[in-house]
Amino acid sequence: MTRKTIAIYGKGGIGKSTTASNISADLAKQGFKVMQFGCDPKSDSTCALLDGRYIPTILDTAVEAKTVREYKDIDVSKVMFQGYQGVYCLECGGPEPGRGCAGRGVLTAIELIKQQGVIDTLQPDFIIYDVLGDVVCGGFAMPIREGVAKTVYVVISPNYAAIYAANNIFKAILRFAERGGASLGGLIANYVETPAEKDIVDHFASLTKTRIVGYIPFSEMMIESDIQGKTVIEMFPESELAGIFRSLTSRIAEDEERIVPQPIEASVLRQWAQELAKIPRAAPRRG
Repeated sequence: MTRKTIAIYGKGGIGKSTTASNISADLAKQGFKVMQFGCDPKSDSTCALLDGRYIPTILDTAVEAKTVREYKDIDVSKVMFQGYQGVYCLECGGPEPGRGCAGRGVLTAIELIKQQGVIDTLQPDFIIYDVLGDVVCGGFAMPIREGVAKTVYVVISPNYAAIYAANNIFKAILRFAERGGASLGGLIANYVETPAEKDIVDHFASLTKTRIVGYIPFSEMMIESDIQGKTVIEMFPESELAGIFRSLTSRIAEDEERIVPQPIEASVLRQWAQELAKIPRAAPRRG
């Protein structure tokens, strides 16, 4: 099969890592060779694939190198570990809060992996990039800008902050699409609990000429899995929630449709959100 490179974007705290890890876990369980890059400075993207374990980050390891030659010769085994069902896990990392640009971790990680020829050697079927999406700039835009990832999926929830972040991500996709950057696969609606909340995310997708590829409800199983350092696919394989993740994974794995989104102006988005705020609905519990 042709390798698929996928970036999962979205507002911080929206459930990107949970979503990415469950997708990776299910793909690997199906027998695919999968690599997951954590591109968030928190460096916790792959924890659920590694029994809750944090692994050394690429940026921290690179900073320890005293010369350019040592940087190029970094032992990849120090930063890449196999987790659930053999998923190859890497964490880009980032500087301490208030020191340096967190996007540097993404740039450094991608450059290191290129230099080492890791992808050519392992030949993964899927590469999943879990990317912070509150601000799409510098290193955080790398998977979109350089075409490192061919397809972007954006995780949203039925609240203004998450939708605002998604709209900004659409602007980046639109800007780089004509230069060979990534295109949009669709939106993953997380923490959708009521018909009214579904209407909100559906309406946003319609306004921006995009589509929803999966709806994930809030579940205590997510919290319990996170606490235990597991994915839902591993910990609750027979649950309805695991079935929802499996359906999402199948759609992502098989779907070939690509979209260039049409973001809307901030003032229009604000007015739209104010109108929606008048509609009674259950408040999202997370995100």
